[in-house]
Amino acid sequence: MDELDRAIIRELRRDGRMPNAALAEAVGLSPSACLRRLRLLERQGTIRGYTVVVEEPPARDSVTVIVQITLERQTDEHLRRFEDAVRKCPEVRECHLMTGMSDYLLRVEARDAADYERIHKEALSRMPGVARIQSSFAIRTVIRG
Repeated sequence: MDELDRAIIRELRRDGRMPNAALAEAVGLSPSACLRRLRLLERQGTIRGYTVVVEEPPARDSVTVIVQITLERQTDEHLRRFEDAVRKCPEVRECHLMTGMSDYLLRVEARDAADYERIHKEALSRMPGVARIQSSFAIRTVIRG
């Protein structure tokens, strides 16, 4: 991957629906050369797909809770069982396996603090292998990717 490929990716991250002619102009290539590079990036798996970013509900309609989960053990079996369970929890919008003090970092959306208490009691604390849960309520979103 060279600087032109990185420029193509940078532009597509900014606007994934950018027409090829505009993309080519932005990176300084002819449209045919740009399209060839784009297709090659897709075939190589560098670009794995395209997605739509959906506007989240306004902050007054929900609360975002950042949750750190520590498991009792970090074996493949314990990680797999936890990950299978967390995928079934619709309020968990993101889940990341982490290094450091906690094993997982979750972004949970709840209607309010009482709703998060329900999610904590009925879902998170009952997931397999959970040893500790630490929750922080977001005041507001500054940047969303």
